[in-house]
Amino acid sequence: MVEYNEFLWLAQSPDSEERGQAAYMAASAYLNHHGPADEHAALYAVLFRFLEDPSVKVRAALAYGLLHSAEAPRPIIMALLQDSGVIARAVLQYSPVLIDADMMPVVRQGEADLLIAISQRQKLSTRLVDALIGREHRQMTLKLLARTDLSIGAACLDRLVTAHGADAQMRGALLRRQDLPAGARLLLVQQAMEAMRGARIVKGAVAPERLNRLLRDSVDTAISAIGEREAINPGTGYAAELIASDRLNMRVLLHTMVTGHVMFFANCVAELSQSPRDKVFSVLEAGSRGTINALLVRCGMGPAMRELVIRLIGHARATDLADDAAARHLVVSTLTEGLIAEYGGVIPEELEEAFAYLSEQNVALARKAAEGVMSAFAQEAGERRMVALDWDEQVA
Repeated sequence: MVEYNEFLWLAQSPDSEERGQAAYMAASAYLNHHGPADEHAALYAVLFRFLEDPSVKVRAALAYGLLHSAEAPRPIIMALLQDSGVIARAVLQYSPVLIDADMMPVVRQGEADLLIAISQRQKLSTRLVDALIGREHRQMTLKLLARTDLSIGAACLDRLVTAHGADAQMRGALLRRQDLPAGARLLLVQQAMEAMRGARIVKGAVAPERLNRLLRDSVDTAISAIGEREAINPGTGYAAELIASDRLNMRVLLHTMVTGHVMFFANCVAELSQSPRDKVFSVLEAGSRGTINALLVRCGMGPAMRELVIRLIGHARATDLADDAAARHLVVSTLTEGLIAEYGGVIPEELEEAFAYLSEQNVALARKAAEGVMSAFAQEAGERRMVALDWDEQVA
């Protein structure tokens, strides 16, 4: 406990260190005061005296005493906000007294060190975060994107994707955001695919045609996977956006079903047929063949394509296509062989794109299935060894 006379001696000391001690004690006494109102008022007046001290050490000690308290006097905090850089940065980073309106002028016109101090606050509103990102400070933006506790506006994220999607580090930070709009996420995936296509190590390791197939398949998977995640929130308009931009074709629709993203498939059918989403779900889940056919007619599909999609829906009802790669391979093989048998090897023009897609998937899924079989065989074989051949037999 410090006596009043000792405090007075410290407050009047020519040594700035001792006056700083007094300033800190005064701040603590003000915040923890529970006595008469006149005492509290006197302590309030003392704080202003230390605020006018010529030594930055004293004013810094005062700020340190008030910095983390929501009960700190607002006029004192606002005065400290206009003080030297080290004090202003501390106030901007820690003081809970400040509101958005206090910090927005600093965000709009302040130096980089002040912006960084604000960006490190424990809590930031979406408005402040968007304004900070708008200052185009790359490292600060990356740190804000990495903070999962912050909310960033959809329009701000869209602007970042448009302006910096070609930047691999920025692209990775954006893709890790759970609140990234679906259209922006798809655009980033496509940019990543193009970057991969242009990478020398990739071009040198994979034949051009196969690389094109792999990347196209990856983009199709991204479209349907993003759509499946967005399907839980039908108000996002992701499927409608794909249709409006001509990115939803029959290949994507088939891929959506083959990969088990049935909720997104239903959303697409609802948009194409202009039918209620819930009704489409019911028809796809348990509707008769005639009802499904009528729904696909409204989507603009021809007879041969409708028949193929109906068969695929039947397989999807009976099989878990989302998690079972072997089941996907079986379904795709069945559909491919069925088309060849039905049309005698002469595939109609209407089905050429769909047949080409199924053939590509048949090869890719066969490879995956073979990998799984070999892995399972290796585990079961244990210590068994293949019979060794002598040299003559090997040559033969």
